[in-house]
Amino acid sequence: MVKVVGVKFKTAGKVYYFDPADLEVEIGTNVIVETARGMEFGTINMAEKEVHPSEIVMPLKKIIRIADEKDCKKHRDNVKKKERALRLCQEKINKHKLEMKLIDVEYTFDNSKIIFYFTADGRVDFRELVKDLAGVFKMRIELRQIGVRDEAKMMGGIGTCGRSLCCHSWLSEFEPVSIKMAKVQNLSLNPTKISGICGRLMCCLKYENDVYMEMRKGLPDNGERIKTPDGMAVVVDTNILENNIKTRLILEEGNKEKDRQEKLSTEFYNYKKEEIKRLGKGKKKKRNDDLEELDGELLAEIKDLLKD
Repeated sequence: MVKVVGVKFKTAGKVYYFDPADLEVEIGTNVIVETARGMEFGTINMAEKEVHPSEIVMPLKKIIRIADEKDCKKHRDNVKKKERALRLCQEKINKHKLEMKLIDVEYTFDNSKIIFYFTADGRVDFRELVKDLAGVFKMRIELRQIGVRDEAKMMGGIGTCGRSLCCHSWLSEFEPVSIKMAKVQNLSLNPTKISGICGRLMCCLKYENDVYMEMRKGLPDNGERIKTPDGMAVVVDTNILENNIKTRLILEEGNKEKDRQEKLSTEFYNYKKEEIKRLGKGKKKKRNDDLEELDGELLAEIKDLLKD
């Protein structure tokens, strides 16, 4: 096991592991560390603990020192210089008529490099822009293209819930979000209602997904036939949170040969998950129908394999 502490460089940024060495640091302590970008000013976010070597990206670098007042002042000065850097960069972008949107700028702690973040629909030829910026700032220039989710994370804003965006205030890493999560939670599939200000699916769809998936176990799908205390029924709708299954009773079975559809009750009947019994025939029936459409010779081979 290896002793590490967690360091953050931004409020909602990732946590990086560093070796505390012989320094006594607590959560909230400002420190100076060495990264791939050079010397950086960070804040202890996770107290000292032991982790398995597999969780560490080697080589594990040590904390150089606890930040003093001079270091804190230098960090504050770098933050203040951002406004001027943004203004000058935007002027150069307009001069070269580049189709890119400037989002943010960041100075490294030792002022060895300045990083400009931007969004664009495609690739941008910014070679001339870099030359102009290098002539103005007299340091290494890096232009980094980011996505719309990263843009929202940097810029911040207010979500549909009325609170500050999670990605800007505390969410350190984005997690995969799919439209299936919205379907499981019975949410409207209207893009304007399930998308964040970044235009992508809202991150909060992920928060309750595991609970919904657990509660959904054993519930039938819409259109599925089930056995109820009042007889056979067809599922019309399900409410996961209330454990309620809305059905219509089957009054008269359909007949395929005579092309007759089954007759359903006009009234709706509600049941709990514990009150119904799933038949599990729907999927088997569909599978058999699909097999019948296959070539006869191939079907025989498949049946032999299933027997084995």
